[in-house]
Amino acid sequence: MSSSLRVALVQDRDRGSAHANLARIEERVAQAAAAGARLVLLQELHNGAYFCQHQDVREFERAEPIPGPSTERLAALAQAHAVVLVSSLFERRAAGLYHNTAVVFDADGRIAGRYRKMHIPDDPGFMEKFYFTPGDLGFEPIDTAVGRLGVLVCWDQWYPEAARLMALAGAEMLLYPTAIGWDPRDEHAEQRRQQEAWVLSQRGHAVANGLPVLSCNRVGDESDPTGHGPGIRFWGTSFVAGPQGELLARAGEVDDELLLADIDLARSEDVRRIWPFLRDRRIDAYGDLLRRFRSP
Repeated sequence: MSSSLRVALVQDRDRGSAHANLARIEERVAQAAAAGARLVLLQELHNGAYFCQHQDVREFERAEPIPGPSTERLAALAQAHAVVLVSSLFERRAAGLYHNTAVVFDADGRIAGRYRKMHIPDDPGFMEKFYFTPGDLGFEPIDTAVGRLGVLVCWDQWYPEAARLMALAGAEMLLYPTAIGWDPRDEHAEQRRQQEAWVLSQRGHAVANGLPVLSCNRVGDESDPTGHGPGIRFWGTSFVAGPQGELLARAGEVDDELLLADIDLARSEDVRRIWPFLRDRRIDAYGDLLRRFRSP
């Protein structure tokens, strides 16, 4: 059996409504499947605008239960094209209890599993702590028809601990639905430093764990709903990296794009044999990782 897996990342902009965004996703998934993709990754909170630029209780109306209307539509999409589909939704778990949740649909349309975002940012333009309860499902890979997926979400991508725990639990790929961009007021050099740090961090997870990494970001300018802030310019640059951090495919910064790449899943085994990081881990000496900070 071939170890090659064609994957697709749907990099897109907000189109004004959940209906319009999902219709575009349906078009892109159909194109991906026609091109031979068996795994499709969507961007973070793909149903609408990135609403966390401000704090407004009315934004909770965007949330929905899982299963719910969006999962029904996405499940039918995955089944129709026989693809594993990784989505990102605003989950209403109960009154006053909400999560930023990735839902994975297997190729037969069933929900294979979900992951609730663990690391929740609280920064200007990214006020997610107002909306999202930290995840409580842990770092557990999700078994699918194309393998065990270590699904994480956006801010999780900066934490090597999250990637490592997914790898230690048997993940065969790391996937990051993402919504990250620039403050338009920042100088060009600072914008470049931020963007390259984002790519470099995730390529580092690929290297340190000997696993492919898929990261799907959104594009486009989104204004601050209050009119007081500068808004966000989402920088796209969705990419696929191999287990040595090598870039297999990379999207542009401005346009919506269907990014395709072929991953050789057998390479992870080969890479881990020549770079046996898991073998040489000093697990007897890592106790201080459980501290917030170690004072001198």
